[in-house]
Amino acid sequence: MTSLLYKKALYLEYLTIGYNVLEGVLSLMAGYLAGSIALVGFGFDSAIESLSGAVLIWRLSSHGRCSAEEEERAEKKAVRLVGVSFIILGIYVFAESIKKLYLHERPEPSLFGIIIALFSIAIMPVLAYAKYSAGKKLASRALVADSKQTVVCSMLSVALVVGLSLNYIYGIWWADPVSALVIVAFIVREGVETLSEEKTCSC
Repeated sequence: MTSLLYKKALYLEYLTIGYNVLEGVLSLMAGYLAGSIALVGFGFDSAIESLSGAVLIWRLSSHGRCSAEEEERAEKKAVRLVGVSFIILGIYVFAESIKKLYLHERPEPSLFGIIIALFSIAIMPVLAYAKYSAGKKLASRALVADSKQTVVCSMLSVALVVGLSLNYIYGIWWADPVSALVIVAFIVREGVETLSEEKTCSC
């Protein structure tokens, strides 16, 4: 029974990473084409979270094949790197958002970006619940923490939809960099929590 739960958890992580990679690539493409810093930040966030998800996959797949001490040391190093990456990303998106607001740089409306975010809003809560349930059954704090970070991804998507929709429907150009600043708050929060609590953050 336990081995089946580990397999299910691994499957959920592979699914999450696969979706995040696709979402990240599409968001970056749409962001650069539209000049949307919110979409670019969302795309980079997905890419970094895919990397951090690989840490949890390694932890689950190596269960029983190495000592607990070795597993813990390797995970701490990897998670620390991910935490620093989130902080760097937050600084970049914050600086770009302020610059766009100051210079009044207007992004192009992006219907494609709205569609990407809506898909994320629909998919991420389902994955979060499935990972939370598996984490509880396995008594895995890392997997439970990971499920909560997936919930954060849903919140990021909501902020993105609001910003892109206001620009697309009403032409409120500053809604894009403002929503990017909201995304920055979530990104930095993930980075700080990862560094301080050494949790595996995977959206």
